[in-house]
Amino acid sequence: MKTILLSNYSANVLRAILSLKVVDKDIPEPGKDEVLVKLHAAAVNPSDIAFIQGGYNIVKPLPATPGFEGSGTIVEAASGLKNLIGKKISCFVQNDEGGTWSEYFTVHKDDLILLDDRMDMDQAACFTVNPFTGYGLINIALMRESTAVIQNAAGGQVPGFVRTLAKENGMEVINIVRKPATAERLVKEGCKHVLTEQDADFKEKLKTLARELNATTAFDAVGGVLSGNIFNAMPGDSELVVYGGLSGKPMSGIDTMDVIFNDKIVSGFNLIDWKNELDKNEFVEIVEELQQKFINGEMKTNIRESIQFEDIVRGLKEYIGNMSSGKILIKP
Repeated sequence: MKTILLSNYSANVLRAILSLKVVDKDIPEPGKDEVLVKLHAAAVNPSDIAFIQGGYNIVKPLPATPGFEGSGTIVEAASGLKNLIGKKISCFVQNDEGGTWSEYFTVHKDDLILLDDRMDMDQAACFTVNPFTGYGLINIALMRESTAVIQNAAGGQVPGFVRTLAKENGMEVINIVRKPATAERLVKEGCKHVLTEQDADFKEKLKTLARELNATTAFDAVGGVLSGNIFNAMPGDSELVVYGGLSGKPMSGIDTMDVIFNDKIVSGFNLIDWKNELDKNEFVEIVEELQQKFINGEMKTNIRESIQFEDIVRGLKEYIGNMSSGKILIKP
């Protein structure tokens, strides 16, 4: 089988990308509680970029096959799982032995989602991370009884799902973007509140709007100074939920007095931890609900391009140049 191998971790993302090679390997055998999946498509996510840079919380022995998320068909299975052979799945692979950027890969039974036959397999390749992240984030806002939320990196996939779910629950959304072109796109798509962080009066506009709408929950995928700008703009009794670090910089500028006197907090959201806290039946219900939204067309991942293994270097360069323009899928 063909697989993509990472030779060296490097904080320099270009060097990390250039260390990726397509090689031939033996098809792996599924271990205990594992199945063997024939790849349909693997998604490229910011977590994959962080992984090849050595900056993700999962570090594999090198050389390693990257790729956490993907879709495919189960073609072999360990004892006790033979009934799953032939099933279509979406998955999040965490083992050291392989990743989804491979023609075949193994995955633990607890890390896969069985798909409805009506589910589009390209959409399924992007199903296990972003839709559930958006769902989990909105649940935090619902528990806080927020009537409005703030989110940055608003041109991305998770923020798109947040907007869909917020609308269903009657919440306003303040969208923060970096580029004017992204702001124009969101306005054309019908977003009511869009702010560009490069504007000279950005902080004043954000503070006014956040307090006018009483936006007491914010979702931060960026970090850096933007975290402080959002936190300081929010009214009292608010929560800044951090789920990404796209800036590559530590959070900064948070007003200490706001934390002490205005009952404002910063928390972190990790999808795997959130899933582990759910009752099994509850997770099954969420899976069914989200799949139905994709089948009905209520939710959809924007897919920019599908590339073959041999195009991995070019594809990743284009992806990191403009992540907001859509997902890249890797296909055999």
